[in-house]
Amino acid sequence: MNATAHVLVGLVAALHAYILVVEMFLWQRKPGRSLSGFDAEMARATAPLAANQGLYNGFLAAGLVWGLIAADPTGYRVQVFFLSCVVIAGLYGGFTANRRILVAQALPGALALAAVLVAG
Repeated sequence: MNATAHVLVGLVAALHAYILVVEMFLWQRKPGRSLSGFDAEMARATAPLAANQGLYNGFLAAGLVWGLIAADPTGYRVQVFFLSCVVIAGLYGGFTANRRILVAQALPGALALAAVLVAG
């Protein structure tokens, strides 16, 4: 179960690294515009906001990587903390911005968190 937990945490970290790239660097291009559904003018107007969100997603990814490489008990605790942040952010985004966030962010985070807690 420990290997499964590590793989899931790694996938959630990769997802948030991908979100960082899209929101910080590709927001006004096709990947960002298809993610947001914005036209070119709205993407340009919201780019600073998206970049800020991307930075936060990068912090989540970095925290999860830290949790994977740190020795226990620190690694375990860091994974639980950052996965909890992912789930809370996903729930908040899902209920306030777009329901897709529940499946794209909260669900993977919750599955990884459950695996970490079971393996812990």
